[in-house]
Amino acid sequence: MAELRDCPSCGTIFNYTGIREVCGKCGANEEKKYEEVFRFLRRRENRAATIERIVEVTGVTETLLHQWVRKGRLQPALFPNLGYPCDNCGKLTNKGKLCIGCTADIKNDLKTFEAALEFREAVDANDKATYHAERNRK
Repeated sequence: MAELRDCPSCGTIFNYTGIREVCGKCGANEEKKYEEVFRFLRRRENRAATIERIVEVTGVTETLLHQWVRKGRLQPALFPNLGYPCDNCGKLTNKGKLCIGCTADIKNDLKTFEAALEFREAVDANDKATYHAERNRK
């Protein structure tokens, strides 16, 4: 079911249906900007353009470029210098929410945690396995 929302771009109230995050007028403006960016990137000499260069030439915001890459409208496979910021460190990434470095850090932290947990369980098991025998003193 549709709900009423404020457009984050212009502030007008619009009927949000889950398709666009902005009102129809701002959505049409975004589409025009997208077409301009895509025309710019389609030229062979501009395919390796950086985000800063695209912003400079087309006047589109970095946030909008990141949004298009995240949604898959601009593919990093075709345009290698495009990406969006990692949610943890802000470095550009092409997949997921975290960059390769942050993903590796989290995996290493998990391995360390699991190793510590296994060690703690081994110590606890060793403590339970200890028994005392009576010695016969003669």
